[in-house]
Amino acid sequence: MTGTESQPRRFFDSRQKYLMFVNTCDEKWRVAERAASHVGKLQPKAPGIRMFDAGIGDGTVLAHLLTAMHSRFPTIPIHVVGKEISLEDVRLTLGNLADRFSEHPNLVVTLTNLNYSEAPNLWPNTPEKQDTMVFETKQLAGDCAHQFGEQLRNLDSFIEEHWTVRTSEKTGNPLYVTPTVLTIHRADHEIALDNVVPHRGEELDGYDFILASQPWRSRMGAEFKASRILGPLARALRPSGMMMVIQSAGDDPGSEIIERVWPGEDPFPVDRFALVDALKSEMEDDGSKFVIDPLDDKDSQIRYSLHALPNDPTVSIGTPSLFAAWNAAVYVGQMEDDRIEEALAGNAFDVVREVVEKYDGLWFNDESFLVHRRS
Repeated sequence: MTGTESQPRRFFDSRQKYLMFVNTCDEKWRVAERAASHVGKLQPKAPGIRMFDAGIGDGTVLAHLLTAMHSRFPTIPIHVVGKEISLEDVRLTLGNLADRFSEHPNLVVTLTNLNYSEAPNLWPNTPEKQDTMVFETKQLAGDCAHQFGEQLRNLDSFIEEHWTVRTSEKTGNPLYVTPTVLTIHRADHEIALDNVVPHRGEELDGYDFILASQPWRSRMGAEFKASRILGPLARALRPSGMMMVIQSAGDDPGSEIIERVWPGEDPFPVDRFALVDALKSEMEDDGSKFVIDPLDDKDSQIRYSLHALPNDPTVSIGTPSLFAAWNAAVYVGQMEDDRIEEALAGNAFDVVREVVEKYDGLWFNDESFLVHRRS
């Protein structure tokens, strides 16, 4: 145990293991491809498109979506609001944005560490938080990616100061210390973006597209996910807006590893149908305004794989491929460090080798569903 005795160490909070997962699996690519297929169907209205990313991570998916949106809407202003509490992820995201500001001059990006109930409107939910909120706008000078990249890197001291977190004594989850909103846009398009750039205390009029990809711990109950996360996000949609929800689904070689190492373990107890039912119940008073579509299995499933590495995973248990497979399986399964250490003292790597050989690789299943707000 670390921290309090009641809170186990959580493997999925480890930066090193997170980065190993995202760099050895193609989940980000697959999610971005699926989301881009929906973004292309948007029907933008003045003053422009507004999108919410409910957990930007390292910014890979966001950057891909911005390229897709530019291809479809090259001259329309785009405002992206990204929620992220991790300082490291905000850093990585800023590193992915220089090219986007160069290609799409009418781009506004807002990053915030606010909670799900606060972030869509960029406004904390108590007077105390509102008084301490930092609301910063950064204008980028110049007209090329190199210039923008230098200025984005210079924001490092700002995010180090304002993206600090503390740990909840009740849940062990990270909580922000200072409510912060950081908006970035090009200075040479200030006039064109006057109605797009958000201002402190100004109520936003909703989002055309919301991406909620893995915004929770998988073992949380459906009611919690619906009331604390999906409900507030769905209500933030504009008329004709769409939200795409994605979560791990199991029933794949990765979950077979978990089941064989920890018999009876169920990392994904809440499937999309349970989530849809919980969200319908949560949105009952607004039910006539929304269509919640669980999709059929073919349209819902997003399959992603472990990248093939140069080493043969059958050679020895110390090869990079075998270790990457174990890392991915327990990361997706959100297993705690304590249990992983116990498993490594047994036959865990033998199980991984057998599963990888059985399927000639390793893949995982995500599932998705859509929420539409009626026009």
